[in-house]
Amino acid sequence: MRRRLTLLVAAVGVLVMVAFLVPLAVLVRTVAADRATARATADVQLLVTVVGTATPETVRLTVDQLAVDTGREVSVFLADGTVLGAPAPRTPAVTLAARGRSLTVESAAGREVVVAVQGRPEGTGVIRTLVPRAELTAGVTRAWLVLALLGALLVLVGLVVADRLAGTLVRPITALSAVSHRLANAELDARVEPAGPAELREVAGALNHLAERIQILLREEREQVADLSHRLRTPLTALRLEAESLRDPDDAARLTAAADGLERAVTGVIQRARWRSGTAATGGGCDAATVVGERVTFWSVLAEDTGRTVTLDLAPGPLPVRLSGDELAAAVDALLGNVFAHTPDGTPFTVRLAAEPDRVALTVADAGPGLPPGPVRRGASRAGSTGLGLDIAERAARASGGGLELSAADGGGARVVLRLGAAPSA
Repeated sequence: MRRRLTLLVAAVGVLVMVAFLVPLAVLVRTVAADRATARATADVQLLVTVVGTATPETVRLTVDQLAVDTGREVSVFLADGTVLGAPAPRTPAVTLAARGRSLTVESAAGREVVVAVQGRPEGTGVIRTLVPRAELTAGVTRAWLVLALLGALLVLVGLVVADRLAGTLVRPITALSAVSHRLANAELDARVEPAGPAELREVAGALNHLAERIQILLREEREQVADLSHRLRTPLTALRLEAESLRDPDDAARLTAAADGLERAVTGVIQRARWRSGTAATGGGCDAATVVGERVTFWSVLAEDTGRTVTLDLAPGPLPVRLSGDELAAAVDALLGNVFAHTPDGTPFTVRLAAEPDRVALTVADAGPGLPPGPVRRGASRAGSTGLGLDIAERAARASGGGLELSAADGGGARVVLRLGAAPSA
């Protein structure tokens, strides 16, 4: 923008200079030619009295002296055909002046000035002088050069002023752009200092107000989520007490573990809701083999109850990933929970964890009816659920530097591949 404004001012400045200097240059040349013609006419007028009254010899001497003083050709044509002074042909202008009319005529050699002189016995005499082209344009080139330098100087001054003015406009706009990018990157404490014209200062104030409103709204949303999650602790405590009171130790241990896992998930929600930044965070790393193995073992109990066959294929660990254990456990639970929620009892599924270059791939495949047609969006489900399971897994994958892929399994069911960014081995 700064460059465009400078070029615009330069173009306008050049056009103004051309519109001003071209007529001025033509005027300078015209004035110079008229001045030279006026001097020649004044010199010729000095001879009128001598030519009208003196003898031819006196006229000759006077004409020769004037030619030496002025450096121009001066000729006197008498009515009897005698030519005194510089020899010159009788031009049409001289012929016309012999009829009693003085005039100035342009010629190839310059400007011809002829003056008719009355009073001689033999008839009308004519005084002729030629103003050469060099005298007509004397000083014009220098004047044009001065005008050109003056125009260039004025354009340069205009460019400097335009650059400074453009800077006062561009710098506030650049600051606004930088702060908007910082806000987009969740730096909600970023503020812009109002500067520049009144319109830009108003925009800066509006951007600062928007950032403050975003902070307030996010803070209120985080507090509401934290409060809602905190309310779940009471029924969780009651659930744990009920689990501990069961007579069967295995059932008691299983339900207690489930309650503990749910409480950890609720605690994670509270902690994330109270983060100052709204960006995703990985919270460190974990061993994917250990976490996936633990979660599959947990879900295997439910799989046995529902008649499902679980095939677990874990690559030799450790497989460190750039994701916290709680985040990975939540993603695995979301994927396995979808299998139980969207496939009939007795449907087998496979969990495979393998190492890839800079990635760790977790594949969950089942032999169910497969994925319903259409895109998967957060909060929108075509199977009667909340629509958040796959989104939770995808967010975890992206937080670690990976991604989520959906496809059809070989047996006609669904295959979900969760690629996690591998962490450097300790």
